[in-house]
Amino acid sequence: MNRPLVITEDRALLDDLVRIAAAAGAQLDVAHAPAHARPFWTIAPLVVIGDDLADAVAATSPPNRDRVLLVTRESDDPDTWRRCVAVGAQGVVDLPASERWLVEEFADVMEPDPRDGEIICVIGGSGGTGASVLSACLALRASSEDLSTLLVDADPLGGGIDALLGHEEAEGARWGDLVAREGRISSTALRDALPTFGDLAVLSFHRGHVDPIPAEAMRSVLEAGRRGFDLVLVDLPRHLDAAAVEALGRASHTLLLATADVRGVLAAAQVHNEVTRHTTEVRAVVRSGVLADDVVAESLGIPCVGRMPDQQRLNASLNRGEVPKVTQRTALGQFCTTVLREVLPT
Repeated sequence: MNRPLVITEDRALLDDLVRIAAAAGAQLDVAHAPAHARPFWTIAPLVVIGDDLADAVAATSPPNRDRVLLVTRESDDPDTWRRCVAVGAQGVVDLPASERWLVEEFADVMEPDPRDGEIICVIGGSGGTGASVLSACLALRASSEDLSTLLVDADPLGGGIDALLGHEEAEGARWGDLVAREGRISSTALRDALPTFGDLAVLSFHRGHVDPIPAEAMRSVLEAGRRGFDLVLVDLPRHLDAAAVEALGRASHTLLLATADVRGVLAAAQVHNEVTRHTTEVRAVVRSGVLADDVVAESLGIPCVGRMPDQQRLNASLNRGEVPKVTQRTALGQFCTTVLREVLPT
């Protein structure tokens, strides 16, 4: 893969750019004069020009291309935008103020074949409704339909969604490993690090003491997941922490699992009130109870995508460490297919 190109003679600026690129997992080609940049100009995925050489680059009349940036530490210099236009740059990067944004730019151009995956959150309206089971079953069903899927456990006190899948001993990174590293996570690095089973990758927690997920770590994982997977499913805790809020803000849809009885609906309404402070597209999934689906949906004031079926001997299978059966032959598998068609773009 071709590397981003930096054109500058400013040693201090170059040191900063190398450090910023490293945070994105990128290495650079460096030209200290416009003539040295010529072989790389058209093939580099991103060209970053230091303002010290902008006029010299403009004097060579390089071919027009996209993804050219002018980097400066003097944003108030009135000549900055003149130099930007002269070199054909699409924008000016002011350091250090725009350092994080530049990390994102370096990371974006280094992604092989980036995707634009959907992020779906799942949350229980009350304790024990089975939101984690629904999350896992949706992930299993999606991955069996050739959708590259990332299942994210966002509940530090939930017992581990990898255990629910019978894969708690699988090798690979957990949240603690990802939180410990700095900088943006590339989608390739994320996929390579996580326990993966066919088209399904799983991010859960280590056993024992766990710390809350920082919002920044959730943001990095979800952005990497969106670029590297067709679908990202996030199993949320009922009590929203900073990471859960981050996930809700990035979700295209949120599924609220509500038990079809009075107390279950009242609890789900409380959760719904909190969730809608951070996201808009919320839909109900109903668990069996005495109330009809339309009554639950009307009480919550949101559309209902259906009733999650009770699969015989499911709990016993899960306790034996067996993967839930969500094939098209099972009622649960058919239900998951229906939900996925409802929330994923056609």
